[in-house]
Amino acid sequence: MILQRCFAWSARARPDDPDGARWVPRPFQGEGRHDNPDLYGCLYLADGEVSAVVEQLARFRSQRLQAALLRRRGLPLALSALALDDAVEIVDLDDPKVLVSEKLLPSQVATRRREVTQPQARALHAAHARAAALRWWSVFEASWVNYTVFDRAIPALSVVSVRSLTLEDPAVVAAADFLGLRR
Repeated sequence: MILQRCFAWSARARPDDPDGARWVPRPFQGEGRHDNPDLYGCLYLADGEVSAVVEQLARFRSQRLQAALLRRRGLPLALSALALDDAVEIVDLDDPKVLVSEKLLPSQVATRRREVTQPQARALHAAHARAAALRWWSVFEASWVNYTVFDRAIPALSVVSVRSLTLEDPAVVAAADFLGLRR
């Protein structure tokens, strides 16, 4: 399956180097939905380009879309298509059977409260030692699917493409429209 990652990118970086397409930014993790950097690093991926970009731009709602919003740590934001091996195990938190077996409620999965979601991810990571990722729905649009890919699954990811984002990029335009960013 092809997944999208929106991230701060160095065009000189090899895929697994810092700021590369497959680099797990564990030193910067700790506040994300499923972050547990003492146990694992992870990549946050999405099933669509717009969803991946929305995740990066959402904090700027009500602002004017400008080039500065497309930079992190002095680096341009990029969109990378990554192929995840179809044979990997994924814990699907959008599957009612999985929620029942894991004793989770949809409201517990969809919450923005990290004190709830981070312990869930820690428990799921431990309980599913071969799982490559967690699958869950976006809090921005329920039909968008997000994936938290654990660092143990990075070998199952291959880089298909990477492009630096611009204000004219169709994914940026669609994300800005979705978020109501003024142009």
